[in-house]
Amino acid sequence: MTSVSRALSFNSAAAQYAANRPSYPPSLFDAIEEVMGRPLTGARVADVGAGTGIATALMRERGADVLAVEPGDGMAAQFRRALPEAPIVRGDGNALPLADLSCDLVTYAQAWHWTDTSRSVPEALRVLRPGGALALWWNTTAADVPWAAAQDERIAHWCGVAPKDRRRPDDVRAGRLAGLSGLSHTRRLLRWSRTVPLDTHLANVTSHSAFLMLGEGRTEEFLTAERALLSEAFPDGMVEETYVVDLLVVPKP
Repeated sequence: MTSVSRALSFNSAAAQYAANRPSYPPSLFDAIEEVMGRPLTGARVADVGAGTGIATALMRERGADVLAVEPGDGMAAQFRRALPEAPIVRGDGNALPLADLSCDLVTYAQAWHWTDTSRSVPEALRVLRPGGALALWWNTTAADVPWAAAQDERIAHWCGVAPKDRRRPDDVRAGRLAGLSGLSHTRRLLRWSRTVPLDTHLANVTSHSAFLMLGEGRTEEFLTAERALLSEAFPDGMVEETYVVDLLVVPKP
């Protein structure tokens, strides 16, 4: 299973992704503005790997001029349904279809790990204006929530993958980024939560690439077993998901 095939697997589940994936808290964009030293209002932003437009929509609400960049057919189609007025171009972070010095901010929401950093870092720096910044972030499951940690173990077992490293993932990403290009960066961990129906939680879980590659039959088996376990843990049918947004902001030198 290649990283390309895993990335492209989202095209078949774009509607599921859009309906069930978590959004991002206002504190995320507050932090980006603080590090950049300017508001998002009026900023020219390239949202790379924009997917169904979750981050694009939030930055547009804050007044940013956002151009989405998305490689997947299914995700781009879902983006256009959700945000028909928002501009979107086809492409990926390894070869951005953007002019030199054209952006104040380049963002990757849940998407940086699909890039080849030896190509995507120089590309981001190429399109950024002086004083601009590259912002990368991920919604990570809070490591101190026992039921979520136990679920991670079950998912790993079911999908035949290694269990998630419960250490801070930001330390790994920050080290790799700094080691590759010698760039300074600011890291923030931003905790937030949402409460959703059990079915929404399960649809969110199975919208991830490990399940999309697993196949419908095995995924349905997981859902049956997991719904029974979580129905006991959450008898009212509502699940509180706790996240820590792992944010890296890299100013252009």
